[in-house]
Amino acid sequence: MSSTVLGLVRASHPEPTAAVTTVAGLLAVGVGHPPGGIATVMLTVAASQFAVGWTNDLVDADRDAVVARADKPVAAGLVSRRVVAVAAVLAAIATVALALTTNPAAASWATIGLVSALLYDWPLKSTPISVLPYAISFGALPAFVVLALPDAPAPPAWLVAAAALLGAGAHFANVLPDFADDARTGVRGLPHRLGPAGSRWAAVGLLLTATGTLVLGPPGPPSGVGLAAVTAAVLIPALAWYAGRTADRAGARPVAVFRAMMLVAVIDVVLLVTSGRLV
Repeated sequence: MSSTVLGLVRASHPEPTAAVTTVAGLLAVGVGHPPGGIATVMLTVAASQFAVGWTNDLVDADRDAVVARADKPVAAGLVSRRVVAVAAVLAAIATVALALTTNPAAASWATIGLVSALLYDWPLKSTPISVLPYAISFGALPAFVVLALPDAPAPPAWLVAAAALLGAGAHFANVLPDFADDARTGVRGLPHRLGPAGSRWAAVGLLLTATGTLVLGPPGPPSGVGLAAVTAAVLIPALAWYAGRTADRAGARPVAVFRAMMLVAVIDVVLLVTSGRLV
């Protein structure tokens, strides 16, 4: 039982799951949710992330086995496909059920985000529009968080746009460590068509644009903390690029750029929340 649980945890993509759930919780605090609302938002987003992560590893299991991905529990046989499939279905049902405890408008956006991400897992991952589900699902996140408030206010357009840009950037960063494996298994999403250099520039450019949108979007002049966020969005990816080159020379998977994206996203939201109410 313990090995199955560990396999499920590893198959859920725990780092991005934790990062996205944390961002959702911080946004919930920033828009003024009470403690119960914050818990509902975080549980809904966590369930959605589990559903998407498990589905991703299930769909990719054969490709991961071909390239001997020991870090993928399903491909490595550490957890059965049946168990992961059941867990993914239950998590998807839990996502919708939890979202429906808020209001129909918020629940619809949570569902849109979930369905969009699942469509990335299959069949859009290997198409020229592979970035679209990332943009839609990340953009749906703040829409859900804001609409889940008791009076269901309209989410600020700049906040949704910034999240969509960040999601698009995360897609390019997330693919960078997998170019060699994806080439062997026939995955041809938009990043693969741009190549490693193009994808790296796309990831950084979208991250900077997202951060700039968060800084310039709210009413009033940019704050000091906002300018600090822009600085972080410049420096952290640069350091991650250097760390990625070092890891590549050592034969390790260069995941630093993706982790940098997640770190900057958390920093952006922290600074955004501390600058005042968002709606």
